[in-house]
Amino acid sequence: MAEDISRAYDKIYRYCFYKVRDSHCAEDITQEAFLRYFARNDDIRNDRDAAYLFTIAKNLCADHFRSRRWEELSDEQSSEGFADRSDTKIAVHTALEKLDEARREVLVMRYIAELTVSETAKILGISRYAVHRLESAALAEMKKHLKGASK
Repeated sequence: MAEDISRAYDKIYRYCFYKVRDSHCAEDITQEAFLRYFARNDDIRNDRDAAYLFTIAKNLCADHFRSRRWEELSDEQSSEGFADRSDTKIAVHTALEKLDEARREVLVMRYIAELTVSETAKILGISRYAVHRLESAALAEMKKHLKGASK
């Protein structure tokens, strides 16, 4: 059971980190998601429980952005953040941001949170075929954007 919780924690953390782009905030959101989950459940038993946990995390990430006041970054802060990234990471991130929300969400769940097609389908409330279709379309669109960026 501890191994299942550890695995689920890692997946939720990766998902939250991608969404909020801040390790401390992602850790806080992940912990809050587990606290809320365990307030109503004893343990993680099946895929439905994992889907519920992801739904909690997704809502907490959305709440984070709703309540957060946007502040302008100083030139110094913004240059530090970009200095650490490679050109490839920037290009991939830019291409990912150009995708519509549904396609982006599928790619985040499949490749960043490392969820299976079945887990992703349950969380999003769509069929496995729809996940495959969205994933294929998203990857094709990403490829197109990345080829355009490299020219």
